[in-house]
Amino acid sequence: MADAEPGRATTLGALLRDTARYLEAEGIEDPGYDSRQLVETLTSTTRRDSIADPGRPIEPAMAERIWRAMRRRAAGEPPHRILGAREFYGLRLALSEATLEPRPDTEALVDLVLPLARGIATETGACRLLDLGTGTGAIALALLSEVATLRATVTDIAPDALATASANAHALGLADRLTAIRSDWFDGVEGVFDLIVSNPPYIPTAEIGGLDREVRLFDPHRALDGGADGLDAYRTIAAGAGNHLAEGGHVALEIGAGQRAAVAGIFSAKGFALCEVGRDLAGLDRALLMARAAAG
Repeated sequence: MADAEPGRATTLGALLRDTARYLEAEGIEDPGYDSRQLVETLTSTTRRDSIADPGRPIEPAMAERIWRAMRRRAAGEPPHRILGAREFYGLRLALSEATLEPRPDTEALVDLVLPLARGIATETGACRLLDLGTGTGAIALALLSEVATLRATVTDIAPDALATASANAHALGLADRLTAIRSDWFDGVEGVFDLIVSNPPYIPTAEIGGLDREVRLFDPHRALDGGADGLDAYRTIAAGAGNHLAEGGHVALEIGAGQRAAVAGIFSAKGFALCEVGRDLAGLDRALLMARAAAG
């Protein structure tokens, strides 16, 4: 790691080469990709720059910052955690220790809900959304960015997560349509909503220790641990959703692999019917849309 020595100049090409070699030696699965992601983001350069101008000078202070980032990556910290932000549904979202890192699979939930939210907004002039356990605010902010008359109430039990979601809303110019409430699921929630959404914790407790270290060590366990069978949060949401849904309202939830039948059954027991299923990039069931079952 000679390029990190104080006072020694280096170049963009040398940093990309040496950091990739370092990450490879440390056992990182895709060292070239992670190296480029960190170096290019931190130096505000692009792949084109590295090809056309590999000799571009990099100041020693920046080189040292990059090597600090590489040491964190070698210890298992995900690149987006190191950079402090990740893109979700085309939006740049800041992360914090209290929030899950939003992942592409969760976009399946947004895709599932978006047509319904647009339809409600078109028909009634507005759409009221409740996002339980919001984290970064990813789901609510994606929907706010797509539906101009949607208003969102977001909840989280962690004050730092709510602060992160609120900061993301301000950064995106969406804060005037978002209300953040500290709440343990429905405990602090008042009123009724057209849509209730959530990406709740759904990993069975015994499986937490076997998760990839990028998740196990850096995502908050509270946002991962779904109890003995992974379904605790779904039971809580199913029990309370009916008290906070407007007539004709829907609940949409992210689920884990193989949980479709169990989650649908929990909601069926509380008078809900499964309407639609959203699938992730791998074609797996990833999101469920449910409504109160018709009487009789």
